[in-house]
Amino acid sequence: MRMARTAIETGDLSVDEPGGTDAVLARGLSKALGSGVRRVEAVRGIDLAVHRGEIFGFLGPNGAGKTTTLRMLTTLLPIDAGTALVGGVDVARSPEEARRRIGYVGQLGGADQQATGRENLVLQARLCGMSGAEARRRADEVIEQLELREFASRFARTYSGGQRRRLEVGLGIVHRPEVLFLDEPTTGLDPQNRANLWDEVRALRAAGTTVFLTTHYLEEADSLADRIAIIDGGRIVAEGTPTELKRGLGSASIVIETGLGDGALEALRRELEGQPLVTAVGAAGRSLRVEVTDGAAALQPIAAAISARGVPLEALSLSTPSLDDVFLHLTGRSLRDPGTEAGSTPTGGAR
Repeated sequence: MRMARTAIETGDLSVDEPGGTDAVLARGLSKALGSGVRRVEAVRGIDLAVHRGEIFGFLGPNGAGKTTTLRMLTTLLPIDAGTALVGGVDVARSPEEARRRIGYVGQLGGADQQATGRENLVLQARLCGMSGAEARRRADEVIEQLELREFASRFARTYSGGQRRRLEVGLGIVHRPEVLFLDEPTTGLDPQNRANLWDEVRALRAAGTTVFLTTHYLEEADSLADRIAIIDGGRIVAEGTPTELKRGLGSASIVIETGLGDGALEALRRELEGQPLVTAVGAAGRSLRVEVTDGAAALQPIAAAISARGVPLEALSLSTPSLDDVFLHLTGRSLRDPGTEAGSTPTGGAR
């Protein structure tokens, strides 16, 4: 079967000129893995648009197609059907030019464990076409940027998990890519090192780098990503900002714990049912659970109504939908898998 014609031929996609809004643009992207009875449609005609200068989170469970999609976008897997542009370059037609614009940090890492951090960075810069002097200057810049100086002269095999991941990010950005692809970058890191790496990713965005981040960590996507696409079974099932996706569930809950008896609690329940934004009020023991369409907006008037009645309030809490609630709503299952997806590739510029 003939591969689908490129975007430039069909006119479905336009080459994104410098200053345009899309750093990554894909239409109908598809990939099958295996053959015969073992053939699996890993990616099934997905559309993506990643804006320049944003952190884009690609969220999904293991086997959903995250890594397969990322490897097609970085020229590491051929595209079966559809089109993809990175930095305005068609990755199928001009893979070498696309690679100049791409940084890639895979799950397994790619640093030479028998070399120092500085030697790794210089080698990567040379492989990206820099002269010896330029490579050394750029290595020093990355060491300062990612705060590697304390251990840059040590062999990589002596690094802690957090130090190693910072070095691997350095290998991915040494050639100043327009787009940095991070595949499950914090898997295996402790909470402190994970938070430190999040800060580094935010700093890269602030410096103008577009970051495409695959993850199955809900808090990582919620904290880091400007926008998120959720993939399941090789298809995009939702896309938007974390707030938009959570708000799309349409409700939040305010739990009121009181010292009221049954009669007074029922009177309060009826009053709260008439409050703006309230969709339902349920009672359980001496507590009320108030379902609202906008938790932040509803909290103050509900608290004021409680105060006006002189209610003996023991606790008041707001529960908003989580990304896991979003995933559960869309797919019928929870996204709480701590493993890693198969098919990862070592770190570095996608060259």
